[in-house]
Amino acid sequence: MGLFGFGKKKTEQAAPSCCGASCTPETMKQAETIKAEPGVKILGGGCDKCNQLEAATIQALSELGMDSTIDHVNDFEKIAAYGVMTTPALVIDGKVVSYGKVLKKDEVIEILKKVRG
Repeated sequence: MGLFGFGKKKTEQAAPSCCGASCTPETMKQAETIKAEPGVKILGGGCDKCNQLEAATIQALSELGMDSTIDHVNDFEKIAAYGVMTTPALVIDGKVVSYGKVLKKDEVIEILKKVRG
């Protein structure tokens, strides 16, 4: 009789994948391709905070005279491919520049100036 689990045979389990059952080389390649695309993306499920970040980003882009096309990514597998676990997140030209908080327009402007020059 083994006390406290001593003497019990351990069974090996497969390591969990990052994307669940759909994590294949093809889906990982697709995620890397999407991440490398230039542009501005808001990552999040579509909550009020995500919408506030999107509005601030649109205002910042228009104030700077930059293209105001923004992709809103709400697929959590794609969000996880960016390494983001807390939304909303802001991605500029494939680089995560903010996550877990709603930025104000002026903060987005400063980030855009740093990233895009």
